[in-house]
Amino acid sequence: MSKKLFPEKNYHFNVKQFIKQAIAEDIGDGDHTSLSCIPSKAKGKAKLLVKENAVIAGVELAVEIFKQVDKSLKVNVLINDGKKVKVGDVVLTVEGNSQSILLAERLVLNCMQRMSGIATKTNQLVALCKGTKTKVIDTRKTTPNMRGLEKWAVVIGGGANHRIGLYDMILIKDNHIDYAGGIPQAIKAANKYLKAKKKKLKIEIEARNLDEVKQILAIGNVHRVMFDNFSYANIKKAIKLIDGKYETEASGGITEKTIGEYAKCGVDFISVGALTHHIKSIDLSLKAY
Repeated sequence: MSKKLFPEKNYHFNVKQFIKQAIAEDIGDGDHTSLSCIPSKAKGKAKLLVKENAVIAGVELAVEIFKQVDKSLKVNVLINDGKKVKVGDVVLTVEGNSQSILLAERLVLNCMQRMSGIATKTNQLVALCKGTKTKVIDTRKTTPNMRGLEKWAVVIGGGANHRIGLYDMILIKDNHIDYAGGIPQAIKAANKYLKAKKKKLKIEIEARNLDEVKQILAIGNVHRVMFDNFSYANIKKAIKLIDGKYETEASGGITEKTIGEYAKCGVDFISVGALTHHIKSIDLSLKAY
C-alpha cells in the first residue's frame, strides 16, 4: 500500500483485516457455485472493464484483495489510481486459479465502484474550486468500518481529509457549545483538557452566525472557525473579521452548483459530507477473456 495515499496508522484502518472480514462475510462455508461448476485446478483470465467515464480508485486495494485471496494470482495493472478513465478502458487484468478469481470478483468490484464514485465526485468539486486557495475536504459522514477506504478515495480524487475520527482533532459543534454552556466555556474547557492530557490537537469551533464569530474572536485559542450554513455575504464578513488569525471552513448544504462561489469567498476549506455519504458508484465489471 502506498503510504502517501493510504497512511493506515493515521486512519486507524487495517486493510488486511478489512479484506479478511469481507471475504469471510461473503464466503461463509464455501463458494458453492464455483465449487460445483468449476474444476479446482482450472485456470482463467479476467479483465476489469470501465463502463462509464470516471476517476478510477481502489486499484491498489484490488491488487491487495487478489493477493489475500490467492497469492498465486497474477495481476497486471494498466491504469493507476487517480487517473481519468473512459468507457471501454481496461484497468487491470488478473490470471490464475478460476475459483480464486471468482471469489475475489465481487469484493474488488464493490470497493472499486464505491471508491471510484467518491474519487470522481471529489475531482469534479476540486475542479470547480480551481483558481482559489480553497481545499475540498470530507467529513465523518462515512460508512461504518469503511471510513479508511472512503477517505482514501477522497485523496485519490484530489481532495483532502478533515479529521479522521474523534481522536485527531477537537471539533466543537453546536451541541457541544450548548451542552458546555456557551462558546467561552467550550473553548476554555477544550484548552484546559488538552493541557491536562498533554495532547497536541487542533481546536476547531463551529459558528452559526456572525455574532458567534465575534464571540470566538473575543476568546481566541482555536485553530479554525467553521461557518455553518452561512450565506456568501456573511462568509465574506466573517473572513474579514477573522483577518487571517485562524483557518476558515465553510460547511453545510454546499453543492456542485454553489461550491465555486463559496470558494471565491476566500475560505481555506470547504467540507462536503456528500462526498462519502451520497455517492453514485461507478459501473465497472470483471469479465473473463
